[in-house]
Amino acid sequence: MKIIWTDFAIQNLKAIFDYHVENATKKVAHKIKNEIFKATKQLIKHPDSGQVEPNLYFFQQNHRYLVCGNYKIVYKVFEHQIIINDVFDTRQNPDKIAKGI
Repeated sequence: MKIIWTDFAIQNLKAIFDYHVENATKKVAHKIKNEIFKATKQLIKHPDSGQVEPNLYFFQQNHRYLVCGNYKIVYKVFEHQIIINDVFDTRQNPDKIAKGI
C-alpha cells in the first residue's frame, strides 16, 4: 500500500500548520502535523482501520476517517493506494466536509 495525499488535503494540512504557527507556536504546529502524518502511517498495514465517513456516504466511494486530536483524516482505498482526501477540523460544521471532496 502507498499513501497519496491530494492537493486539497495538503492545502488543508498547511492551513492547519499556519494557523497554529500564528496562534500557538511553531513547535505546537510541528507536533500536530507530525501526529497527523504518524496516524496515516497505520493505514499502510491496516487500510480499513478507520470508520466509514457518514457525511460522504452518498458518494458511494467508501470514504473512511481517522481521528487525530481535533482533526479528521478522510481517506479512501483505491486499488493499492490510500488516498488522503482531506484533513478536517472537527470543530467545524460537519456539512462542510462534503464541499471539499
